[in-house]
Amino acid sequence: MSTPIGVIGLGAMGLGIAQSLRRAGYVVHACDVRLEAATAFAAEGGVACASPAELATHCDVLVGVVVNAAQTEAVLFGADGAAASMKPGNLFVMCSTVDPAWSVALEARLAAMDILYLDAPISGGAAKAASGQMTMMTAGRPAAYAKADGVLDAMAAKVYRLGDSAGNGSKVKIINQLLAGVHIAAAAEAMALGLREGVDAKDLYEVITHSAGNSWMFENRMAHVLAGDYTPLSAVDIFVKDLGLVLDTARATKFPLPLSATAHQMFMQASSSGHGREDDSAVIKIFPGITLPVKP
Repeated sequence: MSTPIGVIGLGAMGLGIAQSLRRAGYVVHACDVRLEAATAFAAEGGVACASPAELATHCDVLVGVVVNAAQTEAVLFGADGAAASMKPGNLFVMCSTVDPAWSVALEARLAAMDILYLDAPISGGAAKAASGQMTMMTAGRPAAYAKADGVLDAMAAKVYRLGDSAGNGSKVKIINQLLAGVHIAAAAEAMALGLREGVDAKDLYEVITHSAGNSWMFENRMAHVLAGDYTPLSAVDIFVKDLGLVLDTARATKFPLPLSATAHQMFMQASSSGHGREDDSAVIKIFPGITLPVKP
């Protein structure tokens, strides 16, 4: 592939994206605040860059895979930020979960610099990112899609085009996060009640995953609880942030979200109890009087 691609952020999702792009034949430059992460990627055949600014001098398409709007702002406009080094007509693909209004404003800000932009949050987890099977919820101008031709399909199995300007990609992503957060909280509550009532955790998991009450989040996250393994694949604090974005969006138009508000408080309680950096299934630890399985 003749188009060099830059990936900023080599966390669980960003590394998988970079690997998928390499596997598709792109020359992939990468940078991360952890220099060792970029160095390790270079050892696999990628190109390590010391900063977003350096990366931007080599690449026509940049993919930002950082945690939030503040980090996206920093990698674009902070010290050694990419935006000042990007050429007219280059493209920035924003994969973070952010306030939709902020994404709309970023599109306008980059357009003033003659830089193309795609509002392109992602979903699917680290395994699907690594296999190129994740989902992208995108919105942007036709010229941005034209510049991204082939790149998005190398990153994701499903690329949804949701509008010809930024905003709808981020709106759909936070609605997805509303459901994901509520489902995890409900799954934890159900498992906690079962444990409190003396039901064997494995028996409960087996029955529920083969019954109408099952959900993808129950099946996936309660497996972590059964294993006693809270290694963060998606942390409690991610849902403190994401459900906060959900509630902020709804609050702007006075739209009630009672289930989201309750789930947000559950994740807040887990975080304030010291579990913020644990896997989001650790929200089950807020319930009193239960004995959780322990990792062997």
